[in-house]
Amino acid sequence: MHNIHILCVGKLKEPFYQAAAAEYAKRLEPSCKLKITELPEERLPDRPSPAQIENALKKEGEALLALIPKGAAVCALCVEGKPCSSEAFSQQLEQLAVRGGSRLVFLIGGSFGLHEAVKARADWRLSLSPMTFPHHLARVLLLEQLYRAFQIRLGTRYHK
Repeated sequence: MHNIHILCVGKLKEPFYQAAAAEYAKRLEPSCKLKITELPEERLPDRPSPAQIENALKKEGEALLALIPKGAAVCALCVEGKPCSSEAFSQQLEQLAVRGGSRLVFLIGGSFGLHEAVKARADWRLSLSPMTFPHHLARVLLLEQLYRAFQIRLGTRYHK
């Protein structure tokens, strides 16, 4: 069984995001052991300077990196990542699981993304879309795609 750990910067506050994330987490229960850890997002002024953003990303990145278990396969969700189809995502999960001993960690940054050191640690950089989404919605999209990936492997009609 896969052990999937999603490390996220920021909390889901909106009830509609919470409900969607909870629904997909419930659907994933038979397929994997899922853990979601929310880390605090660094507070920034309304118009942060590039230096303030870099400092916040560095602090958030250090917190993320500290929670990655040794030997885990790591996927960073980031804009410069490579997009893929749901079928390719399912195959990639299987390949990462083989290399990472079934321990997969997904990293989702806050409003300004992930620090370069975090991206450098990743075995795989994934873009969910060339469009920009709120990082809270990215978590829901990732959970849905994880569920879809397991359904693809099982050959169900969900993924069609």
